[in-house]
Amino acid sequence: MEYGICNLAVIPLRAEPNERSEQVSQLLFGEAFEITEWQTNWVKIIAENDGYIGWIGRLQFAMLGHIAYKHIKHHAPQLTYRAVTQAWKISDNSVIYLPAGSSLTFLEGTSCRIGNERFEIIGEIGEREDITATAKSFLNSPYLWGGRTHFGIDCSGFTQVVYKMKGIRLKRDASMQVKEGKKVESLQEAKTGDLAFFDNAEGKVTHVGILLNNEHIIHASGKVKTDTIDNEGIYSADQKRHTHKLCGIRRFIP
Repeated sequence: MEYGICNLAVIPLRAEPNERSEQVSQLLFGEAFEITEWQTNWVKIIAENDGYIGWIGRLQFAMLGHIAYKHIKHHAPQLTYRAVTQAWKISDNSVIYLPAGSSLTFLEGTSCRIGNERFEIIGEIGEREDITATAKSFLNSPYLWGGRTHFGIDCSGFTQVVYKMKGIRLKRDASMQVKEGKKVESLQEAKTGDLAFFDNAEGKVTHVGILLNNEHIIHASGKVKTDTIDNEGIYSADQKRHTHKLCGIRRFIP
């Protein structure tokens, strides 16, 4: 088996081995993966953090040995918490701008190694905050299908990254996340940080957000924003209507 690790700020994870293919997710700096197939310009991978499958460009990562991959699986790395953290790439004297939730694998002091490259972290990486503050740091981030950063994010990418920065792993899609955690019986019993899920007319879970309290939710829809929520679902003051139908609430934080 072969393994790799993201050594760029962000790598698009695509549905098919084609530049025009749909972006289904992203890998952030320092996230590792298993390689399952090679093509001329592409590799098919399984992301270590959530098991998501897709294709990335062959020039967009560094190879990783089995022992190093095993270490990453069993030792949670230090994360970045600021919207942008600068990393100085020693080999070519360039700067990489790391998104929040990047993994500083094999960090020693202020230096981390990825493959044969050494990256020196410039300035503060920030500190872990409570889930409300972390979620609100993404306010006004534009919606981007498959996105996981402040510069573009989708609804489940938003919940996944916010929870990652709390030290909790979530699956990638809303339809996967709704199967995790502990069921909360009603909105009235919900707590700050619980995830609320919403389905379409066919009963498929298509949206997720983070409850700030029993009446307000923060979620990525057009952009990351706060809206009111009731037993029917999310009510948009801008659109003056319910936009998402509530179908369940799950708890991941005791």
